[in-house]
Amino acid sequence: MKLLYKLASAAALLVSLTSGVMAQDSKIGYINTQRITTESAIAKSAQSKLEQEFSKRGKELADLQAALKTFSEKFERDAPTLTESQRASRQKEGAELNRDFQRKQREYQEDLNGRRNEELQQVLEKANKAVRKVAEEEKYDLVIQEVVYSSAKHDITDKVLKILNAAAVK
Repeated sequence: MKLLYKLASAAALLVSLTSGVMAQDSKIGYINTQRITTESAIAKSAQSKLEQEFSKRGKELADLQAALKTFSEKFERDAPTLTESQRASRQKEGAELNRDFQRKQREYQEDLNGRRNEELQQVLEKANKAVRKVAEEEKYDLVIQEVVYSSAKHDITDKVLKILNAAAVK
């Protein structure tokens, strides 16, 4: 019973303290990080830079995959006429091609993910500077990234995008 009384007292104290804080005029905003990382000019530029940087390796992987498929189809077609040693040799060759393809594909994905993270980090650093600029200029007390619900009047994403896009033009 004493514990229940203490909890109720603590809750009442907390409500009275927070209501005083909420009575002050607080200016709160939020940004949609996903929109910034997809719609801003610097994010689009980073994406095209990545596509350009990795397109050659992507094509090489696609060509290697096509060669592996062709090899497999030819093996399936020729298998009935091959001797046991020829069949074993071709299976070994196919397995080596497959391992080489898997290794190159894994390296490609690791490199792409690493570069994508580097570019994303740069975009987010610039976005954070833009958020600070908007918050300071418009005297926001709090800016939150990603919210479950908020009215559109608190969304400052468009203002941040405007600053980022203007900076990308320069």
